[in-house]
Amino acid sequence: MLPLRLVLDTNILVSGALKPDGLERAALVFSLTPPARLFVSLPILDEYRRVLARPELKLRPGRAAQLLALIDSRSHLVNPAHPVAACSDPDDNVFLECAEAARADYLITGNKRYYPKFWKSAKVINAR
Repeated sequence: MLPLRLVLDTNILVSGALKPDGLERAALVFSLTPPARLFVSLPILDEYRRVLARPELKLRPGRAAQLLALIDSRSHLVNPAHPVAACSDPDDNVFLECAEAARADYLITGNKRYYPKFWKSAKVINAR
């Protein structure tokens, strides 16, 4: 069985951390469980760390650290070859760059309207 190659937008990570019964949690767990493979880049890991540390999320620091350690241990790091400028929100371009470098099958986001429907081999979907 070929593994699904996935990239997760930060909003999926945050919702997955905060809503144990949500579809975003299912997407997060699925992305970290073989045969699926989660792909990240250094800018994405940096954004995950910054966002999970926001006080308004009221996420316990130990919980955020556990989640980040799990992502560090189970994700695959890619180094995008070139910048992309295809999202209506420029901050989201790092996810397209990662999806391209990873040859991802899916980019999962809660904000599909900011992305093209497809990027290279990746289809942009929500957790539903």
